[in-house]
Amino acid sequence: QVHVVESGGGLVQPGGSLRLSCSASGFTFSRYVMNWYRQAPGKERELVARITRLGSSTIYVDSVKGRFTISRDNAKNTVYLQMNSLKPEDTAVYYCNARGDYEFWGQGTQVTVSS
Repeated sequence: QVHVVESGGGLVQPGGSLRLSCSASGFTFSRYVMNWYRQAPGKERELVARITRLGSSTIYVDSVKGRFTISRDNAKNTVYLQMNSLKPEDTAVYYCNARGDYEFWGQGTQVTVSS
């Protein structure tokens, strides 16, 4: 049975940091490209960051470049999103996505940036 579970969301003040984690099981994690998406109220879901299967390459949406870092630990079947210098516009539900032979989604974790 496949499980994709995000954690680490919460309420943080502008300029603060959060580290999201996504723990996966039930599939061969190292064979999947891993993505973080987010969806703010009233907006479409957007790709925030992507990391290739061995972690050799990453991409980011322009709005988070230089502030967010995606990484993965294939031994732990976990992908991370380190978010620094958070802004109110980063407020959204953040979703973990695995894409390979199949596609899997987590249930999301809320990130709220507010003073």
